[in-house]
Amino acid sequence: MSEATQDPRLLDDQGIAGHPRGLMVLFFTEMWERFSYYGMRALLILFLVAPPDKGGLGMSGVKAASIYGTYEMSVYLASLPGGWVADRWLGQRKAVALGAVLIALGEFILAASGTVAVFYGGLAVIVAGTGLLKTNCATLVGSLYADNDARRDPGFTIYYMGVNLGALIAPIICGFLAQDPRFLGFLSRIGLATTSGWRWGFGAAGVAMVLGLVQFGLQQRKFGEAGLKPGFQQVEHGHISTREPLRPEERKRLLVVAILFIFSVIFWMTYQQAGSSLNLFADRLTRSEVFGWHFPSTWFQSVNSAWLLLLAPLLSWLWVKLGDRDPSSPAKFALGLLFVGLGMLLLVPAARVATGAARVAPWWLVGTYGLHTVGELLLSPVGLSTTTKLAPARYQGLMMGVWYVSLGLGSKLAGKVAGLFETMPLARIYGSLFLATASAAVILALFTPRIKRLMGGVR
Repeated sequence: MSEATQDPRLLDDQGIAGHPRGLMVLFFTEMWERFSYYGMRALLILFLVAPPDKGGLGMSGVKAASIYGTYEMSVYLASLPGGWVADRWLGQRKAVALGAVLIALGEFILAASGTVAVFYGGLAVIVAGTGLLKTNCATLVGSLYADNDARRDPGFTIYYMGVNLGALIAPIICGFLAQDPRFLGFLSRIGLATTSGWRWGFGAAGVAMVLGLVQFGLQQRKFGEAGLKPGFQQVEHGHISTREPLRPEERKRLLVVAILFIFSVIFWMTYQQAGSSLNLFADRLTRSEVFGWHFPSTWFQSVNSAWLLLLAPLLSWLWVKLGDRDPSSPAKFALGLLFVGLGMLLLVPAARVATGAARVAPWWLVGTYGLHTVGELLLSPVGLSTTTKLAPARYQGLMMGVWYVSLGLGSKLAGKVAGLFETMPLARIYGSLFLATASAAVILALFTPRIKRLMGGVR
């Protein structure tokens, strides 16, 4: 193919490491959105269970876990209408901008809320905004690359590092503002209630989203034509895409998306224990100190992201190095399920001995999060990339929403499992999660050859 007839996206290589220029804009958009999300998430279940005299809502662990799971599920279920709206009316760029506005507004409502009803209202606004932003930001990443562009999977891995950079720093900052005795003491000295630390944490999450919106708005020129028009008006294979019936090869590829959807739900059911049962495990049963230095329990929420920032470049390099020997997407999914299960298995011995009076060392959680990170890198960015490769252009926003629905359902199941924290032995809970994910990994590995045939040459 001559340069004159090449897809112009192949020529956009002036960004980081030869990627399109818009990639880093979306990297930072997602970084600040994930700061907002993970900063608030690190506080959510702890705020719900904290007694009113400590500024919390005083809920039981069972109720708080249920609310947490419902919120997590709703955030991702909202991605389905968020993608649909962008495909038909807004286009990805406007959807991302509107989503950012709603997320920031929702976080500020949480910070200012004085009643449970207002707090729930803030959560609802965040859900609506995340449904618009998260789906369409990832879809925009895929739109920067041509079909079968070898840079796509590594590009999504770079993008995913933005996710985790935000997730790394958010619990540290928001957790400090909400929990650290030194900051709470400062609030007391200047005449503010020490119980308002939660408000400062939620407020910081809102400020982060504003920063993401500003940098996204100032760099629109770097996207070219990507995301300007709704999906049904975008060019696909040289012609304007319309509401034409799905072609046979498209149906097969969407069947693969449906199959991977099921295994994704199982993965996230286990992985999303991070913000619920593992968060409670860190707060109640783990020593929050290293070499005599104490830190807020919310800081454990940053460990996964620290691991990811260490490991993501290695795996991104590995996929490029392997070339044609790079494992297929279903094979990576199976490995991801195995590693997330091993993370829960590692925690079983610690769960057997941990009590409120005899807390376990922090290294148990550090190891668990390390194994979860490997599993996440094998499944999550690959799932994003695979969805953009398998979905027809006219349905990409919607199908990206479907991918995020799997996270939502997995998160709701994670909340159900976490609700057993106070009524069932933790070792049994974590051992059962290992068995579920390991069994799913074996099943998926056995069916991988058939799934690859349905993908029709897409890896």
